[in-house]
Amino acid sequence: MASSGAVSKIKVGVLGATGAVGQRFVQMLQGHPWFEITALCASERSAGKRYADACNWNLRGDMPAHLRDVILQECEPGIDAQIVFSALPASTAGEVEAAFAAAGYGVCSNARNHRYDDDVPLLIPEVNPEHLALIDIQRRQRGWAGFIATNPNCSTTHLVSALHPLHVRFGVKKLFVVTMQAISGAGYPGVSSMDILDNVVPYIGGEEEKMEQKEPQKLLGVFDGQQVRYADFVVSAHCNRVPVRNGHLEAVSVEFEERPSEAAIVQAWQEYRPLAQQLNLPSAPQPAILYNAAQDRPQPRLDRLAGSVPGMATVVGRLRPDPLLHHKFMVLGHNTIRGAAGGSLLNAELIVAQGYLGPEAAALAQSLEVA
Repeated sequence: MASSGAVSKIKVGVLGATGAVGQRFVQMLQGHPWFEITALCASERSAGKRYADACNWNLRGDMPAHLRDVILQECEPGIDAQIVFSALPASTAGEVEAAFAAAGYGVCSNARNHRYDDDVPLLIPEVNPEHLALIDIQRRQRGWAGFIATNPNCSTTHLVSALHPLHVRFGVKKLFVVTMQAISGAGYPGVSSMDILDNVVPYIGGEEEKMEQKEPQKLLGVFDGQQVRYADFVVSAHCNRVPVRNGHLEAVSVEFEERPSEAAIVQAWQEYRPLAQQLNLPSAPQPAILYNAAQDRPQPRLDRLAGSVPGMATVVGRLRPDPLLHHKFMVLGHNTIRGAAGGSLLNAELIVAQGYLGPEAAALAQSLEVA
């Protein structure tokens, strides 16, 4: 499955390669400057089949031709890879990911199972790269040679990305958010057309709990050398499924510790250049946040692929005073690219660059970047 190029890349596998997020991993890894797929894994019923026979490819463009005849393996340690990207369902992800980490693999997971473990990084590279130090604690406490790192829920990802430069400068105190989430967030085939056409579904199981009680506070929390001390602010969330194919749009109202001017908020977004962008990681958009001053933007159809790396940037707009809190604005992000597979991919790039896969992998990535 490896290419015939002169320089070997870092070997990676995809767990759950036939599903919607697994397919996005496969698509985004094509031509990656550091990583090369050397294993595709799936459930017992698909293992042993050709990828083309087991996978109903539903992304724009064709399945990569060089992967069509690859035989799917079971999701068990022993595959030829250093990193595995997990697109497994929550029903199986927990045990499988732990088994891979114990066997020495770096696991970059899109599943929710380990997100809230005290010793597992819940990571957005622009927001909390220092949380990667939890990997050392995780390995020590669990006796693992490998590790697990997770990315947050798709709706949380872009919300927190937009909030981070504001929280650092002004301190978030209260947050009210209404999400309008695309149907692709429900996987494939997702929501029935009879349920979503001409309709809005005002409930997505587990989404509000993640946004209100767990993910933003952990992501914006402070790592004290031993654990993450969660950020202390209140979130109220309304999560809705809307008839949009891709792109989660969120209406956000914020109260800060210090009330900034609108100009100061825009300046914070426009001057934002966090570590992932400083390191020029391959999947890091430049800039991380795009501010659109038009009255009617951002919009999913027009802006979900905006930025230097399509689908990886966070787009903000409609900044204005809020009569209840301080300010309100809109946030848009692509849910299956940055909010799922792309988030894990960027996590893996940061992990390699920061040396958590070992000095050899970091040096190899650097040499490939130069090449």
